[in-house]
Amino acid sequence: MDAYKKLLLSNKAWVAEKLAIRADYFERTATTQTPAYLWIGCSDSRVPAESVTSTEPGELFVHRNIANLVVHTDLNMLSVLQYAVEVLEVKHIIVCGHYGCGGVRNAMTNRSFGLIDKWLRHIKDVYRVHRRDLETLADVDKRLDRLVEFNVAEQVQNLAETSFVQHAWALHNRPTLHGWVYDIRTGFLKEHALMKPGTPLEDIYRFDFDDVPRSET
Repeated sequence: MDAYKKLLLSNKAWVAEKLAIRADYFERTATTQTPAYLWIGCSDSRVPAESVTSTEPGELFVHRNIANLVVHTDLNMLSVLQYAVEVLEVKHIIVCGHYGCGGVRNAMTNRSFGLIDKWLRHIKDVYRVHRRDLETLADVDKRLDRLVEFNVAEQVQNLAETSFVQHAWALHNRPTLHGWVYDIRTGFLKEHALMKPGTPLEDIYRFDFDDVPRSET
């Protein structure tokens, strides 16, 4: 049997399992989605969002890319972010990185990988900012893990600097931003960054909106 056909068979078994537990399972999930969370994760196949959080379809709105980056020129990510914040009205946005991330590891080298070099440049910038702390770690794997953590925190900051998030903060006092790291060696998630609505930002990154009264300073 072709390997891909096993996926189709597994799908049939999964459907049967869900229907055995609840006969209207798919009718219920087909009507609408009301996720409370936007998950921005890495494309790594070992970090499936629903599995590591034990959530069901409809609970997470998911976007994944190499090294879980929030890039202000990435129209794909920005479209997902705007929809999640303005239409789905998510209460939380989680940026989830993981230890042993290949994208972060490759960004630590001088090797050229082709087109993806442009993408990994964003991680190199994070390395540059935290070079002094990182290079106190002689062990390369420990340095990698620390850069993974710094990268997650940087992407949370990038989220806070978007107009979509700031507008929702001003009008609705949501969403809360989280930076998590998944340990592929243990299966556990750990929070490394947290930004609540209204967290002060550097003035150059702050937006004013016509429908939001400006505070007197």
